Amino acid sequence: MKTVKEVMTKDPVTVTLLDNVYEVAVKMRDHDTGFIPVIDNENNKTLLGVITDRDLVIRGYAAKHPGSTAVEKVMSREIQTVSENTSVDEAAELMSSWQIRRLAVTSGQKLMGVVSIGDLAVRNIFADEAGEALHDISQQHLH
Repeated sequence: MKTVKEVMTKDPVTVTLLDNVYEVAVKMRDHDTGFIPVIDNENNKTLLGVITDRDLVIRGYAAKHPGSTAVEKVMSREIQTVSENTSVDEAAELMSSWQIRRLAVTSGQKLMGVVSIGDLAVRNIFADEAGEALHDISQQHLH
């Protein structure tokens, strides 16, 4: 059975609490991502939260915060994580049940990578489960 470690993005782009929302938006653009983990620093990589493109819009710009606003003001702190040994079908089930598209992969509190619904589908691993999870997530956002 495949594990998250086999399909996750290792060394994802990250930000720290010293960054601002403009810098996050630039990293999202430059790295073609809508999900950036927030860590304490590059050495420890303790996961503090994440910022999604939706966080930037809803908690940042729609709340009239300027680009200089601290990451801490818009980041999500309550996040779902999995370990590297989590099976890909468990990850797909978790994504489906929580209606999320990405999971931070951790070892203790240390960020090890990110796994997305696309990682499961693109790599043809449990494509049915990934497709079903994406369908469930999309249906939730339509209502």
